Amino acid sequence: MSDLATLDALSTEELRGRAFASARKRGDIGFFWNLIERLPSARETESNDESLGSVGTSIEEAVGLWRQLTGHEYGEQEPIIRAAFIDYLLKHSE
Repeated sequence: MSDLATLDALSTEELRGRAFASARKRGDIGFFWNLIERLPSARETESNDESLGSVGTSIEEAVGLWRQLTGHEYGEQEPIIRAAFIDYLLKHSE
């Protein structure tokens, strides 16, 4: 089990990898949509398509969309996204 200090010491990419692995294992599509909604580019995508619903609902599609929207560059949203990764890992650590 990880604690807050241990997780906070990790890089954002390490947190992302761990959180994504856990969410994939759990089949937690909601985790991915929650992250996507936090991205500034998600609002741009939504305005182009009126919804993210056409993307599909599989985990792999959500991960693919995440990669397209971020390229692993989080910009000003990094603190919020880091917090989401840490929160998820604290709640779902094994």
